[in-house]
Amino acid sequence: MKAMRFFEVGGPEVLRYDDVERPTPEPGEVRLRVAASAFNAADDGMRAGFLPIPVVLPHIPGYDVSGTVDAVGAGVTGIGIGDAVFGFLPMERDGGAAEYVVAPADAVVTAPTRIPLADAAALPSVTLTAWQALFDDGGLEAGQRVLIVGAGGAVGKHAVRLAKRAGVHVVATASPRSVDAVRAAGADEIVDRTAVALLDAVSEPVDVLLNLAPLDPEEFAALVALVRDGGAVVSTTAWMPTPADAGRGVRSTTVFVRADRERLLQVAALVDDGGLQADVSRRVPLGRLSELHAEASTGRIAGKVIVVPE
Repeated sequence: MKAMRFFEVGGPEVLRYDDVERPTPEPGEVRLRVAASAFNAADDGMRAGFLPIPVVLPHIPGYDVSGTVDAVGAGVTGIGIGDAVFGFLPMERDGGAAEYVVAPADAVVTAPTRIPLADAAALPSVTLTAWQALFDDGGLEAGQRVLIVGAGGAVGKHAVRLAKRAGVHVVATASPRSVDAVRAAGADEIVDRTAVALLDAVSEPVDVLLNLAPLDPEEFAALVALVRDGGAVVSTTAWMPTPADAGRGVRSTTVFVRADRERLLQVAALVDDGGLQADVSRRVPLGRLSELHAEASTGRIAGKVIVVPE
């Protein structure tokens, strides 16, 4: 089979498009014929060597994946050959940037049927991140208010949709190029941070501040003033501290996405019910994945990109 992998950490040039032996599922595992994997910033970080995930070299990236089960290991129940699935794979294992991938059976669930199977690869880590940040870590509840900084990104639009579905008033920041998408996702108030200061634009305290954007640390710390006493600041920017205010009981949490099978089942159901959608901005052939990594090394990738075997 064809796969994209790297034998050493370094720049995008370390990625090689190779012929690799097709993997065989062990007990408790399934093999997928890959429909697509998704590119994530963490893939770039692991390849470059600055994200401390203990991968074994050579490594195949792509921990978000969708595909069709074509082999099943011993002891696997509830999933069979021919099933269309998607999932969030253990990041330290080989991923889906290949024609086939082996996965723990409990890492994949039945894919939504309302969208193309390949597009389902765009869902796992971004929807799990949004869900965990808002509700598991943020403790957000119906009737509360949330401020989502960076709502125009891949995680942000899902966060807006999930918060609105839960009965939350959503204040969101968006750039002029993403304001229409954030409005379509359901935000109640939208602030253009390129035109106005957040501290001036947000008129009422929020229960949760969710940061999804690279902020200046001093600016981030100042935004804590927008959170009510006893509220929470949640951030996905793991390279910088998440500020709190212990004197007012405002706690802080930095989110790093976690596997959650039950949440993925709920994501699939929401997609089929129309409550969520897969925001695919581009489809890149597997053999050109190194070009995507090169693009990422010069700046952030806009939208959600899936990688499709040729």
